[in-house]
Amino acid sequence: MNNRGTNLDTVRRYNLSRILGLVHHSGAVSRSTLTRETGLNRSTVAALVGELAALRLVVEVEPAGVRGVGRPSPIVCPHPDCVAIAVNPEQDAITVGIVRMHGQVVSQVRHELEEPLGVDETVRVTAGLVADLRAQLPASAVIAGIGAAVPGLVRMRDGLVRLAPHLAWVDAPVAMLLAQATGLPCFAANDASLGALAEHIFGAGRDVNDLIYLNGGPSGIGGGVIANGMPLGGVGGYAGEFGHNLVTAPDGPDQPSAGGALEDEVNRGRLLELLGLKSADPVELERALLHSDDPAVRREVSRQLGILSIALRNAINVLNPELVVLGGFLGSIHAVDEELLEQLVAGQTLAASYEDVRIVRATLGPDLLLIGAAELAFEPLIADPARVAMGAGA
Repeated sequence: MNNRGTNLDTVRRYNLSRILGLVHHSGAVSRSTLTRETGLNRSTVAALVGELAALRLVVEVEPAGVRGVGRPSPIVCPHPDCVAIAVNPEQDAITVGIVRMHGQVVSQVRHELEEPLGVDETVRVTAGLVADLRAQLPASAVIAGIGAAVPGLVRMRDGLVRLAPHLAWVDAPVAMLLAQATGLPCFAANDASLGALAEHIFGAGRDVNDLIYLNGGPSGIGGGVIANGMPLGGVGGYAGEFGHNLVTAPDGPDQPSAGGALEDEVNRGRLLELLGLKSADPVELERALLHSDDPAVRREVSRQLGILSIALRNAINVLNPELVVLGGFLGSIHAVDEELLEQLVAGQTLAASYEDVRIVRATLGPDLLLIGAAELAFEPLIADPARVAMGAGA
């Protein structure tokens, strides 16, 4: 009898997870659709949705504008009180945001820096920003935890930052320190890998099983890979470090004969310098690039696109993706001259590998890394809603 009870509880928890996952990914889904997708009967789905609602993880609303015979199926949505806190430490700023399920960033604060901070000072500043944002939440809020998107090599199993060269962090236990400073469960992973995950679930890569994501930020270039619908992390979680690959610049009168690492040659700092900007957020940088008529800026953008095309050629030939997604300032230089990048990649890539690939920019915009970081906190909640939600709170 005890074994039977345990098995029934396991099945119930599994079904709670399935339903919450569908709501999280869809944003709003009818109860009838949940019944169809899970294969469960209507009364079981109603009971499970009721349990998730009692935990303040979902809320049911009546469909708008529906007329006809019979009662329409209620719509199940993420509860607005269920949130994660997302953190993105960078060279020039620490950004902290409140993110609801289905990738909805509801508030954020950007703390600008004169220079990169050490891990202890980063944790101190971040904990203060987290406290300020938590004070804005209702007392009923369910906080799944904190997710940190870090520009560096982050060990998957415990969030240890093995190396973040642009922050000068080595073997920094940022997840553990943030958890101690805030009292919330904290998880950390590579920023670009989280960007790939976010675009796969909510953005340009939705319903795409094989994609490469490259992110360009103040701390260089990182990447993430979704292979057969799953994140490709490698044995330690360090896969996707495209920025450290060596590249050779294309031949041309305005271009050097050889380059170093991709992130040395395709570089945000060079663009800011030519634009006469000391710093800029992603939106400001893109606006400046698109409106600049300075020939030196245009030449530099073309040079960087040429070198980026080499990295994309190699990645496409090796991984054969359906989609390449460019985020951060890589999306911005792509926007300046999409046709040039397409021509350069097409001219270098194996024809069979190139024929099914598309190169697009990220669609989640400046919020992308916060959305990805929040997934770190939402994943355990979705895996076991009853257990995690009972221990969460504002």
